[in-house]
Amino acid sequence: MNSFVKPIIRKGKCSKNGNHTVFLQYCYTSVKRVLISTGISIPETYWDKTTCNILSSLPAEYGSSDSLQKSLHTQLSKAEKIIRYAIKQKHSCPMQFLKRNFHLPDCWDLDQMEDDNNLSVFYQIDRYLEDKKGMIQPATVTVIKTMKKHLLSFQEYIGYKITFDSFNAVFYEQFVRYLTFEIPVMRRTTVIKGLKMNTVGKTVKQLKTFIKDRINKKIVPYIDLSFFKGLEEDVEGVFLDWNELSKIFHLDLSKYQSLIKYRDLFIVGCLTGLRFSNYSTLNRSQLKNGLLHVRQNKTGATVVIPLREDARKILVDKYDMRMPRVSMANFNYYIKEVLRLAVIDEPVKITHKRGNRIIEEIRPKYAWVSSHTARRSFCTNEYLAGTPNDLIMGISGHKTETAFRKYIKADKIKKASMIKDLWDGRPGL
Repeated sequence: MNSFVKPIIRKGKCSKNGNHTVFLQYCYTSVKRVLISTGISIPETYWDKTTCNILSSLPAEYGSSDSLQKSLHTQLSKAEKIIRYAIKQKHSCPMQFLKRNFHLPDCWDLDQMEDDNNLSVFYQIDRYLEDKKGMIQPATVTVIKTMKKHLLSFQEYIGYKITFDSFNAVFYEQFVRYLTFEIPVMRRTTVIKGLKMNTVGKTVKQLKTFIKDRINKKIVPYIDLSFFKGLEEDVEGVFLDWNELSKIFHLDLSKYQSLIKYRDLFIVGCLTGLRFSNYSTLNRSQLKNGLLHVRQNKTGATVVIPLREDARKILVDKYDMRMPRVSMANFNYYIKEVLRLAVIDEPVKITHKRGNRIIEEIRPKYAWVSSHTARRSFCTNEYLAGTPNDLIMGISGHKTETAFRKYIKADKIKKASMIKDLWDGRPGL
């Protein structure tokens, strides 16, 4: 353990429950020092000040002493690597460099760093994320991190280091082929190979955007990216008609109390056309004179939505505009169970492309439903009811007719019925 960085507990500084946070203290000089939180919190009684270790007698309620000690040593090693790197690269203040970079995810594998100040692709992805902090949505951050993960997986697959010089037409073709057919993906309890075309397209798009940003900032020289082609296919998805929504709305969940909040959130989404990030976080300040004023998280635009009576019963009468907070992962899992109980189980076939192959999957309808089904159902039901497209788009926030029509999932029979109704109102020969 290096003498200039060590774990400590600050005397007299404890939380309300009496626990003390373990910090890493880096002493740059005898008077200049910085503290980095490890996220580990234990009673002071179980901290050995002499060895700077967690005592093995730590009660299990605070966590495993072995696991916490291992985490502490891992973080200590990480801090030492960052400090050595900062000193080697002659950063003006290693203390500030450590403080700024320690908690960035997955960026301090020094084996990934290149010599002579030419930082690696993966380091630059982390810098890119840091530059964009507060300017992009959390969903976009997730996509960028996933892109980095896929790129690391590809590097392991090809067996050599990816640098900015790697990005050429051959790399693009190999990377797309790997993402399409070879990358291992966990699906429930089974590992499959290959991603859907739109997922591949998102990964390539984010990689291209990242490289262009580094070029524009003069961090790397110009790279011809004209060969990075967009990959996209129309997404097939289900929607729920009014009869199905009515079954869900009136479903007796008295024996499944924990599912009620998921059902209520889903119905609100189907009646407002909002994205999950918006309909799951509605609050009092957004309701004015019977209208919802919602600033969309994805686009930043504000939409104004009339509150239907059924939505008002849930939002205002039941929850007083304080909707339950749930994660999207939990929502997507439990809403399927709600629809299963509502017997929304007709077999539905969905097709998608993987490379040049057409993949067909048949599942019960409830198994295809997710948080986004609510928004899709709103747009489709309004379209089928004859609501003008521009009015629907005013609520959904779609900026173009093309983007809006991707959400319309009326099947061919329903569209044929709509045409027949129009024809029946016209004079014949």
